[in-house]
Amino acid sequence: MLLTGCGNAGSADDTSPAAGGSAAAEGGTSGDVAVDGSSTVAPLSEAAAEQYRTSNDAVNVSVATSGTGGGFQKFCAGETDISNASRPIDEEEMAQCESNGIEYTEVIMANDGLSVVANPANDWAQCLTVEQLQTIWGPESEGEVMSWSDVDPSFPDEPLDLYGAGTDSGTFDYFTEAINGEEGAIRTDYSPSEDDNVTVQGVSGSAGALGFLGLSYAMENPDTLKLIDVDGGEGCITPSEETVQDESYQPLGRPLFIYVANASYQDKSQVQDFVDFYVENSTEIAEAAQFIGLTEEQTQTAQDQLAELN
Repeated sequence: MLLTGCGNAGSADDTSPAAGGSAAAEGGTSGDVAVDGSSTVAPLSEAAAEQYRTSNDAVNVSVATSGTGGGFQKFCAGETDISNASRPIDEEEMAQCESNGIEYTEVIMANDGLSVVANPANDWAQCLTVEQLQTIWGPESEGEVMSWSDVDPSFPDEPLDLYGAGTDSGTFDYFTEAINGEEGAIRTDYSPSEDDNVTVQGVSGSAGALGFLGLSYAMENPDTLKLIDVDGGEGCITPSEETVQDESYQPLGRPLFIYVANASYQDKSQVQDFVDFYVENSTEIAEAAQFIGLTEEQTQTAQDQLAELN
């Protein structure tokens, strides 16, 4: 899942933010690294920048958030060195990069898993299908699906009490697209919050509660939350680091990417130094950003691919 992008070889114009050679400070590396793109991946790259800064504060790594699509527009226009992405680049974006002579390398930097969680007193819902989750969380369910028995007649007539990420969160974008088929599509009569602790407290305090939040955070609260298995069409899968990494936990598990401009990596020592650090310390960086780290195979693949650019 690492790709080298097609396109005519070419270097960026010196006036663009992503252009220019390395700025080597005396005795070290200095300069700017421009990162933009996915709001989901931004905390990962921000954690990488923060950790990198402790070893080299002469390099300024700026991380902006224009969304995955907006990030690719800037990246393929030669405006950034690195593009954060929560999905692979699409054909239209590939064509834009190719037309502008931007060659790139796609690198998996972490794995992302979302969890559906219930109150530990819930003894009726061990596994929910995507269709049932749509029934619970879909915008058309507002005012209609108010009890667990409305989801499945075999469930008790227990009021649904819903909690989850707020609209400014990448978790919100991912969950709504994966479950309801459209980013931002969700019933509004739930309790949203950007603070996962609010979701934990809400779900743990109500017998009929259900919520969604990052898997890593849910796994830190095993005594107060019950993880729900998800059936994405291939049977019930328990969310875990292993099922996210092997991509069997669908549709709530996925890889997270950075796209590195080959010219930036080869011509700007600060970009190469930062990206190499990012890969070599991916486990610690993923943990700091509450994502799931790379497998040994993913890490080795990333290192091998970057070595080919030297």
